Amino acid sequence: MDKSQLTIMNRSFTKLNQRREVLLQDETTINLKERVKKIRTNSIKQLSLLLEKAEKNLIDNGIEVIIAKNGDEAREAIHQLVKTEDLIAKSKSNTAGEIKLTEYLEENGIEVLETDLGDRIVQFDKSRPTHPIGPACHLDMKNISKIISCEFGREIEAEPTAILDAVKTDILEKIPHCSVGITGANSVAAEDGSLVMVHNEGNISLLTMMDLHIILVGIDKLVPTVEDAISVVKLETIYATGKKVPAYMNVISSPSKTADIEQIILKDMYGAKRVVVVFLDNGRTQALEEKEKCLWCIGCGACIVNCPVYTTLGPEFGYLRHLGGKGIVLSHFIDGEVSYDSGLYKCTLCGQCTMECPVEIPINDMLEDLRKESVKEGKYPEEHGNIRNNIKKSGTPFK
Repeated sequence: MDKSQLTIMNRSFTKLNQRREVLLQDETTINLKERVKKIRTNSIKQLSLLLEKAEKNLIDNGIEVIIAKNGDEAREAIHQLVKTEDLIAKSKSNTAGEIKLTEYLEENGIEVLETDLGDRIVQFDKSRPTHPIGPACHLDMKNISKIISCEFGREIEAEPTAILDAVKTDILEKIPHCSVGITGANSVAAEDGSLVMVHNEGNISLLTMMDLHIILVGIDKLVPTVEDAISVVKLETIYATGKKVPAYMNVISSPSKTADIEQIILKDMYGAKRVVVVFLDNGRTQALEEKEKCLWCIGCGACIVNCPVYTTLGPEFGYLRHLGGKGIVLSHFIDGEVSYDSGLYKCTLCGQCTMECPVEIPINDMLEDLRKESVKEGKYPEEHGNIRNNIKKSGTPFK
């Protein structure tokens, strides 16, 4: 990222801080925080049991379930489901970004239509998302106007409504040609066999109406009940957007059906004929054994908004769509040595991320532990080794 993009991103973060300031001090929000922390800590402790329950109850509800050990398995499973398609529609999914699903499908000749406005802009720009909920917050109106004008081959005014209308029209023209929609899920209720997804644009509602709805979700998103899931996504919305509730909450518990004719259950009414959930492990089971607290995350992005390192470096401090210090911790389990290259030694260990986190994930403590491990393995910045050697030789860090 260049300096101008960092400036724009931080300006966006300032607006977010201002929008949520009063809401975060509200007693209802404080009580919700306490409730969600209990939900997340208890859910992660019984994650394997919740996964078993979710698989059984989803299948009982008529939803197909695939459990993928890693990104390769998840990509291949999804490719097998969509390999006859030329064009598919997709909503925002940081889990899809984690396994580079869009790139994989496009390499295999399948065009991916990003339906989230921010993701579509970033897709056109070929840049990295800078916030889990607002992926294009590093681009201002002039940047966006230039990007989409180039993409559409005509001048789009640098004005919000003009930009929105141009991108929306393009997406809505393509949507009827899609029979497959791919989404993520913000939370999964194991005991009910239900998946909860939140959005403000209404795009996920369009994707759930397609013949095949594929839902890619990390196993860490599991909670016991729908009530728990709603609590989680409400808190995520407050911290991610500064709003009490999102515009839309979709709860998917089965393919489309009706019982309006003599209470006979008939499938294939208006929505998806087929719903397939792909649960992704991809290092999460290992993280559960070693650093389970990193799995408490609700995906709100609060940890990066006031992080002194992220606001200076942008998404190079993090791992793929997992941004900031939490992303570095998770990268250790997803991709092994990548954590050493994605910012492990860039963190100041100031603890601001933990103070900002609604469920109080001790990210700085986990990063410090990973540094200790990396030193034992001899993996650390060369400059640090030079300082150590100087101290050993001369009793001073200087030559």
